[in-house]
Amino acid sequence: MSLAIVLGLPTLAGCAIDKGTALAADFEESWAGTPDVAKIHTTKNNTLPFKGTSTGTLTLKDGTSADRVTGLVGEMRKYVTRHDKTRGRIEADGVTFTVVADERRTGEVLALWRSLTADDRVAIADIHDEPWKEATDRWRIEVTAVDATGALAVFKDMYAEGDRHRPLSGVMVLRVKGGLFVESDFNDRFPAEAIAAYEAVLARYPVVGATLRRDAVSGSAVSIVVAEGADLDDARERARRAAPNLGTAVEVTSVGTD
Repeated sequence: MSLAIVLGLPTLAGCAIDKGTALAADFEESWAGTPDVAKIHTTKNNTLPFKGTSTGTLTLKDGTSADRVTGLVGEMRKYVTRHDKTRGRIEADGVTFTVVADERRTGEVLALWRSLTADDRVAIADIHDEPWKEATDRWRIEVTAVDATGALAVFKDMYAEGDRHRPLSGVMVLRVKGGLFVESDFNDRFPAEAIAAYEAVLARYPVVGATLRRDAVSGSAVSIVVAEGADLDDARERARRAAPNLGTAVEVTSVGTD
C-alpha cells in the first residue's frame, strides 16, 4: 500500500518573504525521518511578500497498515488545525484524500477512503476539500472505475447510502469515469435525467461511450455513442423520452458517423 499525506508546516516560516517556499522547506525538514515514509514532496505558492501557502506530500512505504494510516490522519488533522496556510492530503492504495481540521469531516473522508480502496470497481480516486463562497463544507470527488458498468454503479453508490459507500455530508461535486464519464449536475446534484437517458439507450443498444456532464444552461448534458448498426432514430427517441427536460442537450450518435 502506498500513502501520501499533505501536511502543514511549522511557524518558523511565518515571517519569510516567500512564505510558501519557507513553509515547504520547513515541511521537508520537519517530516524527514518519519517512520514508514518513503518519499516527501512539497509544493509552494508565494502570493505576496510575507504571504503564501504550501502543500506537502508524505508517501508511505508499501504495506503500511490501515491502522497506521488512521493514526497519521489523526496527526495530520491536528497539524492542519494549527497551520491554516497548509493543506493535508493522504494517498493510499490509489485513493487520495484531503485531511481537514474538522474531526467529523475527516472521519467521513477516512471512512470513504476505506470503502473505495476495498471496492474492486475502483481503479483510482481523489477527494478534494473545495469550499466555494458560503459552501465551506464542500467536496470534489473524482473516481476512475475499471469499466462503464462499474463507473455508473460507483457514482450511484456515492450519492445514495448503499452497501459500499457512505456519501459525504455537505455539497459534493462528483465525477466518475471509466468507459463512461458521469458528473453531478450544475447544482451539484444527482443527474437523474441524464442517467435515465443513458440507461434507456443501454437497455436496447450496445453503448461504446457516453458523457453525462454538467451544463450551465440545461443543468446536464448527455452525449451517447452507440455501436455501429444501431437504429439511431430509435435510440434518440428513447433517450429524449427518458429525459424530457433536457431537450437538445441529449445527443446520440453511432460509431462511424460524422
